[in-house]
Amino acid sequence: MATIGGLDRLLAEHPFFNDMSERARGLIAGCAANRVFHDGEYLMREGEPSDTFFLVRHGAVAVEVNAPGGSPLVLETLGDGDVLGWSWLVPPYRVQFDCRAVGLVRALSIDGKCLRGKCEEDASLGYEFLSHFVRVMAERLTATRLQMLDIYGHPSDYVEAQNRVAIETAAMVPAKPSPNGD
Repeated sequence: MATIGGLDRLLAEHPFFNDMSERARGLIAGCAANRVFHDGEYLMREGEPSDTFFLVRHGAVAVEVNAPGGSPLVLETLGDGDVLGWSWLVPPYRVQFDCRAVGLVRALSIDGKCLRGKCEEDASLGYEFLSHFVRVMAERLTATRLQMLDIYGHPSDYVEAQNRVAIETAAMVPAKPSPNGD
């Protein structure tokens, strides 16, 4: 396992922390651990208590939602340099999705309870950390919006599609003979 000094170095190398102050990284390193997950292992499971978030150093993590009567749906795949999980930050602190390793994953885990305590004790640390973390949340919300547009399109597209279907359907229906035999 990496020492605190080694974890501070690993934090500094991760894009999420690379522009954070050395002081903040040092404090946060006390809440960090180096982790390895093998293909198919879950980093988090939906509904479990959320007390950790992860900084993906290497590999891919599938963020999944369980679909009734079917296989899980992959909402997003995160990789090198990404941050995974924010449920540890918002009560009731429950994981919202399954997060599964796709191949070998190396990550730093950050103990959310430890970090919340440090942020409560040190307002400047809390501000610096949250100003970085809110960027991740905003990027994920933007990505979700774009994914929804990709899947569902713009509402006007539906009206146009419905009109095309109505026209095509009308063209396929044979005309009824007139009562006059015309």
